[in-house]
Amino acid sequence: MTAEKFERLCGIIARLRAPAGCPWDREQTNESLVPALLEEAYEVASAIRAGDDRNLREELGDLLLVVLMHAQIAQETGRFELDAIIDGVTEKLIRRHPHVFGTSEALDASAVLRQWDAIKRDEKKNVGTHYLSNLPAAFPALMRAQKVQTKAARVNFDWREITDVVAKVDEELAETKGAIESEEARTIADEIGDLLFAVTNLARKCKLDAETLLQTATDKFISRFNELEDRVRGKGKKLGELELAELDEFWNAIKAERGGFAD
Repeated sequence: MTAEKFERLCGIIARLRAPAGCPWDREQTNESLVPALLEEAYEVASAIRAGDDRNLREELGDLLLVVLMHAQIAQETGRFELDAIIDGVTEKLIRRHPHVFGTSEALDASAVLRQWDAIKRDEKKNVGTHYLSNLPAAFPALMRAQKVQTKAARVNFDWREITDVVAKVDEELAETKGAIESEEARTIADEIGDLLFAVTNLARKCKLDAETLLQTATDKFISRFNELEDRVRGKGKKLGELELAELDEFWNAIKAERGGFAD
């Protein structure tokens, strides 16, 4: 990317925000653009998972646009400028990669992450009072849970064996069953939450991303349910007109044809 192209894009965004620019763009604030920022980030992730490079290129452009809009608004309100953002991330990359730009040694990815975490803790030692206090509460729940578990593991608060994690999942499932039998809504909610946290930890221990796993499982369900709907229509019926037993027959047939859970 040439500097001229980047400056042209920044100039276009500044013009859109100018008094004679676009009324919609001029009305936006950092707060009003939060939904757009999240939406574009998820659309980038969707394009990556679909292996759609053409769409990925477009979605990365949309995400860059929103990022630069946020920077432009901050600059207009005198809070900080785009140069400060670029300087900040440049200095951070150099500071947190001493094995590349300094004399430190980190021989594998795990060592790099431990080093990164130690440097980050040192940088933020005066911000917050606890080790986990800097994790954003706005993260999606599964992502936040896995990040909490990962950070705890970096300071040795982690089971060594995966069998221990599986045992914890079994324990939480048993407690959830007990809570359901008690019919106490608050206890049921607490135990299901603990079960979800334990399953997320199992995904992490298997070196898998819980958020991605649930997305994949949901996509799989939607695909199979769409086929079920097509078969119901093929029988001249509509969803809602058949009982569960009849729907299960379609569902099990689809599952068998696809080889269990495979698409």
